[in-house]
Amino acid sequence: MSAWLPTAPCTPGDCVAVTGPRAGVVRRVLRLAGCLAVLVAGVLAAGPVRALAWLPAERLVRWWSRLLLAALGVRVRPISAPGRSAGGSLLVSNHVSWLDVLLVAAVRPGRMLAKTEVGRWPVLGPLTSWGGTIFIDRDRLRALPGTVEEIAAALRRGERVVVFPEGSTWCGRDGGRFRPALFEAAVRADVPVQPLTLRYRGADGRPSTAPAFVGEDGLLASLWRVVSVRGLTAEIELLPLLPPALFPGRRQLAAAAQRVVDLHRRPDGAPADAPGCAACVRSGSVPVSGSGSGSVERPVGVPGTTGAGAEAGAAGVVAVAAESGVAVATGR
Repeated sequence: MSAWLPTAPCTPGDCVAVTGPRAGVVRRVLRLAGCLAVLVAGVLAAGPVRALAWLPAERLVRWWSRLLLAALGVRVRPISAPGRSAGGSLLVSNHVSWLDVLLVAAVRPGRMLAKTEVGRWPVLGPLTSWGGTIFIDRDRLRALPGTVEEIAAALRRGERVVVFPEGSTWCGRDGGRFRPALFEAAVRADVPVQPLTLRYRGADGRPSTAPAFVGEDGLLASLWRVVSVRGLTAEIELLPLLPPALFPGRRQLAAAAQRVVDLHRRPDGAPADAPGCAACVRSGSVPVSGSGSGSVERPVGVPGTTGAGAEAGAAGVVAVAAESGVAVATGR
């Protein structure tokens, strides 16, 4: 068990459910075959892409990730927010599944932060290493400062780094606290934080927990569950940038990023009693059905999923900063 990262209350039995139409066995097998073919193609292409600097590596990563998701039967739906950093940025997101890495890479590729065990996985291990993944030993707290500095150095060079600061996967209905340590890298490099919210929906448009990879869930079992779903859509919402200068330190910056992600984790109108979340209810993370409306109360100035232009995005940053106890001069 990790020495410093938390675990989620979610378990496959309590929180994961496959609802709606399912793919037939033949389609599932074809999806697995397509997935394997795309993985092999990625391994074969990784060397030339790294060796030939003139190749559009970022575009190829985005294309390959989308192709792999399509092979698995997952449709990608990006939702962009106003504003985009021209230089380095720290991308932070809620964490639901192993699909999250592919989803982020399909829209906004960057260097991933992953546990050291991932580097030893067959096929995926070499791919992540060749992709510039920064590995963190979660059982060695002393290694954390070095990892933070490695991330900060990458950010100073103008690179994007993707982290999942919850430290564990959740079923998607709720999430854990954003750990502030990794936000220190953005503070040191003085680059903005780009919050992301990831959501998965079934064919009926309702939130789906089928992709969740939680608790003692096995990778093969999770993979089979994903290819069994028909009409699975993965949404990635890019939220307004959070400049570190607006916050006193990493803790306030982490809290602000978490607040923004939480506001968009469950869109307005989503039911609070989606199936398969008994563990979250028991832990107090999700209200019991009937205890509330199921909608998210959004503070004034924080943009919703539909967006309202650059001014709304800027207002959202100001609102979040103000809620974090920062005096912000709006210039008005």
